Amino acid sequence: MTIFLHKHDIPSEIQFGNAIAIDTETMGLNIVRDRLCLVQLSAGDGNAHLVQFEAKKYEAPNLKKLLSDNSKLKIFHFARFDLTALLFYLGIEMENIYCTKIASKLIRTYSDSHGLKALCDELIGVELSKKQQTSYWGNFEISEKQKEYAASDVLHLHRLKEKLDQMLKRENRTEIFAACLKFLPARVKLDLQGFSNVDIFAHN
Repeated sequence: MTIFLHKHDIPSEIQFGNAIAIDTETMGLNIVRDRLCLVQLSAGDGNAHLVQFEAKKYEAPNLKKLLSDNSKLKIFHFARFDLTALLFYLGIEMENIYCTKIASKLIRTYSDSHGLKALCDELIGVELSKKQQTSYWGNFEISEKQKEYAASDVLHLHRLKEKLDQMLKRENRTEIFAACLKFLPARVKLDLQGFSNVDIFAHN
């Protein structure tokens, strides 16, 4: 595994193939208040690219071009949060999305554990450490442990997708999963407009 750290953007010559694993690190869970600090990327080749941002410096033309390419599949874990952060700070509206958390909730109905750590442990036999999850990401000189943690959030998503796809197909839930993914961009916009805790489909 090699971890590459880039400041403010990715180099234009990097190739990620047709499927990109993506994650983000922010200062907290309130997207409007807690700024985007890091975007992690992997082509599923065992390497991770970390793009680090300072406050209000989100131009990143190469990253925006890459993530706006609708021909490429973007694989997330908890895509709802990451898509919201990427839309709010980078202005990117993405299509061709895959979310391992949504797939897990649809297919692993025997479990209440749908975090990345639980999925990696059960489906691919990889044990992740989450010790750096609540660390301070606003420092522009992040530690080696933070880099390793950030990289681990994208390094295994391609393999998880393969396992989850098999389970979805086996239980005939591929179609409903696709419908959920299609709705995700609208869910993201609802979150940004203040409807994150409102079930607009509920009777009351």
